Amino acid sequence: MTTLEIMQKAKSLKKEMATINKEDKNRILISMANALIENSSSIMEANEIDMEAMRGIFNESKLDRLYLDEKRIQAMANGILDVVKLEDPCHKVLREVSRPNGLKIQRVSVPMGVIAIIYESRPNVTSDAAALAIKSGNVCILRTGKEAWNSANAIVKAMQKGIESCGYTKDMVQLIEDISRNSANELMTGVGYIDLLIPRGGKGLIQACVQNAKVPCIETGTGICTVFVDESANLENALNIIENAKTSRPSVCNAAECLLVHEKVADVFLPMVKERLSQVELRLDEKASAIIEGTKATEEDFDTEFLDYILAVKVVSSLEEAIDHIAKHSTGHSESIITENMENADIFTSVVDSAAVYVNASTRFTDGGEFGLGCEMGISTQKLHARGPMGLEELTTYKYVITGNGQIR
Repeated sequence: MTTLEIMQKAKSLKKEMATINKEDKNRILISMANALIENSSSIMEANEIDMEAMRGIFNESKLDRLYLDEKRIQAMANGILDVVKLEDPCHKVLREVSRPNGLKIQRVSVPMGVIAIIYESRPNVTSDAAALAIKSGNVCILRTGKEAWNSANAIVKAMQKGIESCGYTKDMVQLIEDISRNSANELMTGVGYIDLLIPRGGKGLIQACVQNAKVPCIETGTGICTVFVDESANLENALNIIENAKTSRPSVCNAAECLLVHEKVADVFLPMVKERLSQVELRLDEKASAIIEGTKATEEDFDTEFLDYILAVKVVSSLEEAIDHIAKHSTGHSESIITENMENADIFTSVVDSAAVYVNASTRFTDGGEFGLGCEMGISTQKLHARGPMGLEELTTYKYVITGNGQIR
């Protein structure tokens, strides 16, 4: 089908999706999860086609994002089953007021309608997005890049088998077949068809959507995430946290890209960092370069989401300088302070204007599953309509339902 035909089909299903009861939604999701496992061989075969095409083009961390094996497919299925366990977000009375004239006014949660997700080379987004969309009563249109299209297509076909086995139309989850820029533009300008557009990927994709979309669009920001080691920090904790934040999976948006170290502990802590993070290229400001060896940092390094084993490092003279640096360079995703001074922690969490602000913990926890949301549609770095990991509630809106007995104004 063409992109327009897919959008038209999705729009025609909005009414049906909005009326599926929670029991049937969960039944569909369980069937989808089972279908992923049952079709894991064909999914891995399709993934190998994508992997082979990208070898020599992607670096190792990007290849890791693209790669699927039985363990990762099982994790995708488990993510869907985690969504099954969550409370249905639709048709909940969020607020109720009885007016003096006898009118009962209720604010009720309802599905968005048709949600389109444009994403790049992470096949697991395919199942996460579909599960969240269905549970929240939305029709789902997926548009992946050419790098992951074969993988996503195999995943969608498997999930569609699960949907059909429950007696529902497979078209509640659809994958765009056109992988040219035209299809992305059609989704961005799909007024009357697309109720919410969510881009997940690099800076270029996100900015293209934010700047060109004529439909409502959530900015899921790139992650220039910062860890600040305060002068009172437990340095062993700080070392463990920065190692995890940078190296556990450097290719994801919640990985640390910048390390700020208070000058009073820099002489001791930076050599510890260099020894522990031996596989990481440290790009050092002038003060850090005077303490350890590494690559000289440019100003651009502090504005870069590396998604690789690269870390920009700066020595700061105070909490205030650290906060000012974050305000200038952060993308508003996730920041962490490592400190034993709770007054400094309170200042940091109050002033730093990011979607997730941590005290003595890794930025890698900014994730729908880790936040108890089952999985996520993306990490929003804007303030309207959602912020942080987007789960089920963020995929609903609300309407007012007013009940009377003949009142007129």
